[in-house]
Amino acid sequence: MSFGTERISIMNGKSSIEWAHVNLNEVPNVRVKPPGPKSTELHGRASKYMKGYSGQVRLFPVSFEKGHGCTLTDVDGNQYLDFSSGIYVTNLGHCHPKVTEAVQKAAGTLMNCHDFTTPIKAALLEKLADVLPDGLNGVQLYDSGTTAVEAGLRVCRAATGQHEFLSCFRDFHGKTYGAVSLAHFTSCYGPVRAPGFHMLPRPDPYHPHWTKADGTIDTDAYIAFYEQYLAEGTAGRVAAIVLEPVQGWAGSIFPPDDFFPKVRAFCDKHQILLFDDEVLAGTGRTGEWLCMNHYGVKPDVVTLGKGLGNGFPITAMIVDEKYKDVVEKISASTSYGGNPMACAAALASLEVIDDEDLLAHTRHLGELCMKRLEAMKAEHKIIGDVRGKGCLFGVELVKDLDTKEPFDEAGKLVYQRAFERGLAWIPAGHILRMSPPMVMDEPAILKGLDLIDEAIGDAERELGYA
Repeated sequence: MSFGTERISIMNGKSSIEWAHVNLNEVPNVRVKPPGPKSTELHGRASKYMKGYSGQVRLFPVSFEKGHGCTLTDVDGNQYLDFSSGIYVTNLGHCHPKVTEAVQKAAGTLMNCHDFTTPIKAALLEKLADVLPDGLNGVQLYDSGTTAVEAGLRVCRAATGQHEFLSCFRDFHGKTYGAVSLAHFTSCYGPVRAPGFHMLPRPDPYHPHWTKADGTIDTDAYIAFYEQYLAEGTAGRVAAIVLEPVQGWAGSIFPPDDFFPKVRAFCDKHQILLFDDEVLAGTGRTGEWLCMNHYGVKPDVVTLGKGLGNGFPITAMIVDEKYKDVVEKISASTSYGGNPMACAAALASLEVIDDEDLLAHTRHLGELCMKRLEAMKAEHKIIGDVRGKGCLFGVELVKDLDTKEPFDEAGKLVYQRAFERGLAWIPAGHILRMSPPMVMDEPAILKGLDLIDEAIGDAERELGYA
């Protein structure tokens, strides 16, 4: 049963790319230097009570009022080109008509019935099984990426009878105790990470730990270290290795193409599960349903989120069919996961991506943008590295091209200068992160890169690198 066909008429025959088209004569449109007086007043009211804002907000505290497609409008009337998609979330742009109407219809029909089956949930489960690699069809639905990751850890333990986990430096998997134990750990989480959690280096082509004689990164050396660590650093009770296919929080870092096939072989050799955390990179963001598809690797456990509901909170933990029955053993159900509104948002999002072949469009945008980023790298003294796939990019700023010393001051300045020009996007210290909506057209995405190019020029002049 499809819930998408009856919504086609609301697009008036337009594709999502046509619907989201940005008139670059009108956007960006910065009427008042941001953050403007209304933004400042509203943020001041809220910040009396709300604490713990992200780096995005602390560096540029505008107050947004509305969004449409690839644009955002703040309370002062400034219009921005959106290069953040919320935070890798609104893959189809803000307020996509099909997603909006699907949520509205569900909200007027049934809001929650715990984990009972509903028609919209059944349709979503079938669609997920259809678009994911064969056999990845054991699904549980949640409302946050962290919750899905925690469920994935429980599945791995139950499926293997083991309790240890391997993960990698600079990965990010969430903010609950198990999830943070897989990643960067600070004192606010406790005195130690959870027992049995071990961390390993992973290949970063720009900052390699091991290289071959010709200077290229040596992925075999990483796997050799994993072998040694498994034997010497663990109790030999490893359930899974948990990985982001691309490190988002760390700065859009993609490993060499041969790394994940070698990790798959390492896991198979030692009967360790491969847990692929695609909360950030999945659901089409890199031009494939799973980023791992780029490498021809099928994981045993997958988590999806962020773009799955195009802004509505829904995530999924998915296991290979050989482990489906194990999900029954982990107390998998949840209060909000799989509610009809969330399922409607996710199903509509998947149908739009599939019906309009947006994966191919996203891959095309990625190729276009990487050419532009490479040209920018050649022009600017402070760009050390550029990388990306689909609509997920990173630009690393350095003080010196030889030493590769991080240039945090430049990162903050470029972020602010581009925002002042009308680009809403994501900072990460010295690494600039970009995640424009998949529905952007070529002129709009190139305009966003032009704004960044200009902001980098500003920073070089202000910091004495011109």
